[in-house]
Amino acid sequence: MNDHTKGSAEEAASDCSRAPEGWPEERPTALLVLADGTVIEGKGAGAAGSAVGEVCFNTAMTGYQEILTDPSYAGQIITFTFPHIGNVGTNAEDMEAATLATNGVRGCVLRAEITAPSNWRAAQSLNDWLKARGIIAITGVDTRALTALIRAKGMPNAVIAHAPDGKFDVEALKREAAEAPSMEGLDLAKDVTAGQSYAWDETEWQWGKGYGRQESPRFHVVAVDYGLKRNILRELATAGCRLTVVPATTTAEEILERKPDGVFLSNGPGDPAATGVYAVPEIKKLVESGTPLFGICLGHQMLGLALGGTTRKMHQGHHGANHPVKDFTTGKVEITSMNHGFAVDRDSLPETVEETHVSLFDGSNCGLKVKDKPVFSVQYHPEASPGPEDSHYLFTRFVEMMEKRKG
Repeated sequence: MNDHTKGSAEEAASDCSRAPEGWPEERPTALLVLADGTVIEGKGAGAAGSAVGEVCFNTAMTGYQEILTDPSYAGQIITFTFPHIGNVGTNAEDMEAATLATNGVRGCVLRAEITAPSNWRAAQSLNDWLKARGIIAITGVDTRALTALIRAKGMPNAVIAHAPDGKFDVEALKREAAEAPSMEGLDLAKDVTAGQSYAWDETEWQWGKGYGRQESPRFHVVAVDYGLKRNILRELATAGCRLTVVPATTTAEEILERKPDGVFLSNGPGDPAATGVYAVPEIKKLVESGTPLFGICLGHQMLGLALGGTTRKMHQGHHGANHPVKDFTTGKVEITSMNHGFAVDRDSLPETVEETHVSLFDGSNCGLKVKDKPVFSVQYHPEASPGPEDSHYLFTRFVEMMEKRKG
């Protein structure tokens, strides 16, 4: 980013609270208070109350319900760069996690007010859906200016507050935002993981049919839930897998006792080094067992740690459904869905590990594999939901590894 861009970002940030043209000036019913004391005013939506989180921005133009229910956003406040959020309402099918918002996303920041839904699949308005799940929203914010601020200064901690009567203790909110802990060092997987193991056989959604069932699986996969998305399970089931989902704290011995053909390490929120305190030693044992292993997002980062690498906090993270990634194994470029604030440091990886994917936005590591074992992972979300389906081939790659080992 050049100096001109930085200057423009800081100037634009001062106008985040400016009401859109034509809106009447009225007492704000919602505030977004940043850790540096910046107060952004707007109109409240969703649940009343306040919540603390790290502010990030997401550039996806569709799939807001899937984004808001993605456990990887636990502890974060999402700024949607697309201005019209809520137009298609919500439904029971597009949920990506079963957990409620108390363990997930902390709030969302919107440009326009939430309108009445206009879609044949809509069962409930987004505003009512947010209320029911305790998610606070602020509308009427210049989200482009807030995004520019994040690009210039990084992802800030903040308090999002909604008071229908417009009464706020601003100084108290400023203190709360300033004292909020950094995302670095936080183990959030324990807040969103499954409470117990369970089986899964639902396959991907098809037009006119809805979700199907896997009735003749060829492989048994144990999926470790660090904040698992449902569509990952659906893609694995569609690829021919019978799935057993286990909590994040499950040991390698307990996993291998189930005699899986493969093990999957899921996405999830927080600092991989913090979750890795208990997860990485178990992942090391799984790698040594020779069992085919596939990791996504947080699972990718912790696999990197288990293989001897390190991770780092990113300046603004990657959040969206339009991220170009190059696969070195095929030479192809795919457009991917991403949601992460940490990355594997490629320079820390040992010679036994090969980098397989790289981001074409900033050159950060997006994939790796072990040279002499059936072990690989990617930083992005090949299951999409929302996002493009360019990366579905990775589930086939995992199945081929299990076929080779089983045969």
